Amino acid sequence: MKKELKTTEGAAPIGAYSQGLVVGDFVYTSGAGPLDPRTGEVVGDDVAAQTHQTMRNLGAILAAHGLGFDDVIKATVHLQHLKRDFAAYNEVYKSYFNQPFPVRTTVGSDLMDILVEIDFVAYKSA
Repeated sequence: MKKELKTTEGAAPIGAYSQGLVVGDFVYTSGAGPLDPRTGEVVGDDVAAQTHQTMRNLGAILAAHGLGFDDVIKATVHLQHLKRDFAAYNEVYKSYFNQPFPVRTTVGSDLMDILVEIDFVAYKSA
């Protein structure tokens, strides 16, 4: 059985998808980008600022189920400019986690007018 997670503290979906789903002890988030949850506008001109906003959006989705960044076990990251932006994104990203860091895949992707998109898998036993 799955339960939808919704929050107005994170950017609203712009398509046919949920912000997050709870399935058993796992939480799956959709890919989140650097959108302001109130205006729907992109926040930031560089990958560092956009990564901070993306992480705030994801944090809000996790919090909707009582989770935090320490509950994240897997991240998938898409960067518009992988080689150019990896170091700056990575500095921001790692500031949200304690060790051991979640496992992660980071790839270059053709994104729609944003520099970063991230999704999580999180785990919390009942």
